[in-house]
Amino acid sequence: MWLSRERFEIPRTVWENQRVVVHVTNLMSSVAATIHWHGLHQKGTPWMDGVAFVTQCPIEPMQTFTYKFRAYPRGTFWYHSHIGSQLSMGVVGAFIIHSKEDTPLPEHVLMLQEWNHDIDADLLMAHMVFGTYRNRQKVSSSKSIEGTSFSMFPFHSGLINGRGRFYTGTDGSHIPAPLTTFTVTEGQTYRFRMIGSGSLYPFRVSIDDHPLTVIASDGYDVIPITVDAIIINPGERYDFLVQATNTPGRYWIRAESLEIDVQFHIAEAILEYAGSPGPGGTAASLAKVCSSQDRCKVLNCPFLHYPMSYFSDCIRVADLRSKVKYEVPGAGPDEEVKDIFLNFAFPGDTWTPGSVNGRAYKHPPVSSLTQPTEIPTCDPQLCGEDKICGCPYAISLEHNKAYQFILMNMGSGRGWAHPVHMHGHSYHVVKIGFPTYDPITGQVGADNADIDCGGQTTQYCNEPVWANSSWGGNSLPGLRLDSPPRKDTIMVPSGGYVVIRIKADNPGAWFMHCHVELHSADGMALVLNESFAHHPAPPVGFPRCGNFQFEEKEYGWIRSQSKPASDGDDDDDDDDDDDDVNQKTFWIVVACLLFLVLVQAVIIIVCCVKLRRHETKQAAITQHPYHNEAFNGK
Repeated sequence: MWLSRERFEIPRTVWENQRVVVHVTNLMSSVAATIHWHGLHQKGTPWMDGVAFVTQCPIEPMQTFTYKFRAYPRGTFWYHSHIGSQLSMGVVGAFIIHSKEDTPLPEHVLMLQEWNHDIDADLLMAHMVFGTYRNRQKVSSSKSIEGTSFSMFPFHSGLINGRGRFYTGTDGSHIPAPLTTFTVTEGQTYRFRMIGSGSLYPFRVSIDDHPLTVIASDGYDVIPITVDAIIINPGERYDFLVQATNTPGRYWIRAESLEIDVQFHIAEAILEYAGSPGPGGTAASLAKVCSSQDRCKVLNCPFLHYPMSYFSDCIRVADLRSKVKYEVPGAGPDEEVKDIFLNFAFPGDTWTPGSVNGRAYKHPPVSSLTQPTEIPTCDPQLCGEDKICGCPYAISLEHNKAYQFILMNMGSGRGWAHPVHMHGHSYHVVKIGFPTYDPITGQVGADNADIDCGGQTTQYCNEPVWANSSWGGNSLPGLRLDSPPRKDTIMVPSGGYVVIRIKADNPGAWFMHCHVELHSADGMALVLNESFAHHPAPPVGFPRCGNFQFEEKEYGWIRSQSKPASDGDDDDDDDDDDDDVNQKTFWIVVACLLFLVLVQAVIIIVCCVKLRRHETKQAAITQHPYHNEAFNGK
C-alpha cells in the first residue's frame, strides 16, 4: 500500500483468521501518517492498531511500516489514516473479512463520505476552531433535524465510492461528473456493505422503490429488519440486502445529510439492472414520499423521534437484536460490574476544546503502548469538576473485569453530534437514554434526568453520577441484557447517554474517541489502558519516538546543565554569544598550556646548563697533580 493523495481505494478482501501483512510506504512528501484497521480487535497485536502516539510512532515521509495481524472478526470493516485530519482528505478504503461459513451472495461495497474541494486537512481544522467566513461574514453552523449543531465542514459534495456531484446553483445545476453505478441482475438478492467513511455528517440512505433489509451492523449479525432508510454516522457500517425484483431500469441511491435549511447536501449513486435500455449515467426514479397513510421506517435515528411533519418512525440501535446469542459481560445476578461515566462535550462558558470529562486529550511525543514510562499524567490541580485541562487522558482497566461505560453528551457542552468509537473491542449496547423532545417539532429539550451532572456553579458535567444512588451495574433500570446488538461505533444523542459493556480481556492501549474527525483532533478522546501487566512485548526493533533535548556542546566539553532558552526572539543571539564564550575559553586554556610548556622548557634548559658546568669542573679537579689518594687522605 502506498499513501499518496488518492481518493478511493479498491476494497481489500481476506478470509477470517488469515494472517494479513501490509507494507505501508508513505509517499506524501511533507506529512506523516498511520493506518488504523477500524473495527478489528487486534487481540495479541495491540501495536498494529495504527494510532499515532498511542500504539506506534508516525510513519514519516519516505518510510515504510509493516502491519502484521490476524483478520478477526469477520464482517465489514475499513481502514483509514489516524493522524490529524487526513481521513477527510480521502485516505480510506474498505477491508472485508469473509468467513467460509458465509452464505454466498453477490455483493457490493458502498463507501459514503462528504467532500470539500478547496481545503486540506490542516485548514479544515482551522475552520472548525476559528470559524468559516464568506464575503467577510462568519458562516453559522448548520443545524440537525432535532435542533443540534454540526461543526464547520464546508460541504461541497457527497461521495459514494469516490464519485459525486458538485451542485453549482440552487436550481439543481451541477457539473457532469460520472456517478458510481452498482449493477444487479433481475431476480437476484444482493448484499450491500455500507461504510460511513465520512468525517462529520450523518446521512439518511435509501434506494428508490427498493426496501433495505438490515442484517448486520459494525461486523456483527442482527436479526433481519426491513426499513425504508438507514441513518449512518462516521465510523459505522451497515450490511443490508436488496432484492432486484423491480422493473428493470435505473434507480437512484440517495444519501441525504440530516441538516435542515440547506440544499443539495446529498451523495448519489445508481442501482442499474443489467441490460437496462438507453444511455446510462442517470436515473428517472422518484424517492418515496412519506405520508400519514404510508409512513417511512428509519433505522438508527440519533434522536427519539422525527418531527410529526416527516411521517417517519424511528427504530433505535438498542431495538436491534443480535442474531448470535453472545454472553454479556457481568450479566449474572452476582457478577460485579463497574460503571465509568464519560462525557463527550465542549463544556465551558466560552469556546473550549473538545474533551472527555473536561480533559482535552493531548498526544504525548511517544507511543503510549510501547513507551509507557514516558507518558505524563493529568495534573489533578488543573483538571476537575468545573475545569478544562489538556493532557494524555487515560483510564486503567483491570484484567478480566466487566465494565459498563456510560457515554454521555450532556451539560453545558452538549449540542453537537458525537459518534463514539472504541478501539480493541466491540461492545454490547444495553441501553440508550434520550433527552426530552417537543412532541410536535421534535426539537431537543432538557437533558435526560437519569444522570446528575453535579457542580455547584457550573454544569460542565465532568464528574457525573446516577441521579438515583441505588443505580449502577445490573441494578440500572431499563437494561436489555438479552441479545443486545454489538457495535464499535455508536451515536450518543445530544442531551442523552448510551450504556455499553465490555470485558477487559484484550490487553493493550486502546484509543476511544468521537469519530467526527474534527472533534477527535481537537481533544475529544482518551486512552483505555487495559490490563497493563499483561501487555505483550512489541516486535523486536519496533520504532521508538520522542523529544530530543540537546544536552552537550561541541569541542568535547560536557555541560552539566543546559542553558535555558530565552522567552524572546533572541535565542539565536544567545547561542552565538554562548559560542563566543566557548571560543574565548578555548584560547585562554590553550595559552595557559603553552605558557606552562614554555616554563618547563626553560627549567629543563637551565638544569642542563648547570649540570654541564658541574661535570666540567669535576673533570678539571680529577686531572690536577695534587689529586691523588695521599693528598685526598690528608
